[in-house]
Amino acid sequence: METTLDVRALFKLSYGLYIVGATWERKCNGQIANAVMQITAEPICVTTCLHRNNLTTEFIRKSGVFSVSVLEQDVPMPFIGNFGFKCGRDIDKFCNVQYRPAPLGSPFILDWTVAVLEAKVIAVQEVHTHILFVGEVASAEVVKEGDPLTYADYHRLKKGKSHKNSPTSVFNDVKGL
Repeated sequence: METTLDVRALFKLSYGLYIVGATWERKCNGQIANAVMQITAEPICVTTCLHRNNLTTEFIRKSGVFSVSVLEQDVPMPFIGNFGFKCGRDIDKFCNVQYRPAPLGSPFILDWTVAVLEAKVIAVQEVHTHILFVGEVASAEVVKEGDPLTYADYHRLKKGKSHKNSPTSVFNDVKGL
């Protein structure tokens, strides 16, 4: 049986656009992620998948906690770029951003965010170039009413591209980016 791998089919999966954050030794870091989803209801657990070399991944491994800030549809590209295309080892991504510590210490971003949640890591799985974190949700709240930004809208409306460390960076080749 002949198999085909048309990566455009993966572009039909539904994603959101989030900032996953963590804190270690009083330093906050966060990154854009589209790989976040709820996986259980009792208890409520979510998962995120981040590149193994990212600073946020390092902070989550050390702290055992992560936050998710759900971005709103009107978020400007420079805000996304700050968290998606810059390295927290080189800059303080939070220096011009409104945020507050969540109950377990990770950062809740308040700018351009419709909802936030914080999770305590209960499982970690290495998956080739990425690390899958499963977390039990410890807190969650709606920041404001509005529509969340989907990953499809990010590409279609904002003409965004995927970072080379993103699990969906293959879409850049498909789209000619």
